[in-house]
Amino acid sequence: MQRYDLRHLGDDFYGRMLEIIDETSEGEVSIFMFEIGDFSAVQKSADAIKEAGWTLLNSLKFNETDWTIVVKKVKVANGE
Repeated sequence: MQRYDLRHLGDDFYGRMLEIIDETSEGEVSIFMFEIGDFSAVQKSADAIKEAGWTLLNSLKFNETDWTIVVKKVKVANGE
């Protein structure tokens, strides 16, 4: 399990997050931290993970400005 701090990328973290997941081994769990701003980044990150076909394990508010998501590099069965 590895933690990645993507807060320095602002709203432009989605591409980097997907690159990191692509580079990880199958079954590996990654934790990503990013700034939430107006909360649209929360939904966009969940959508990006779903579109890529990976499994979103958890999504939670870390503090007043930051959010974390936990992603496992395991394809979702039947698009569920």
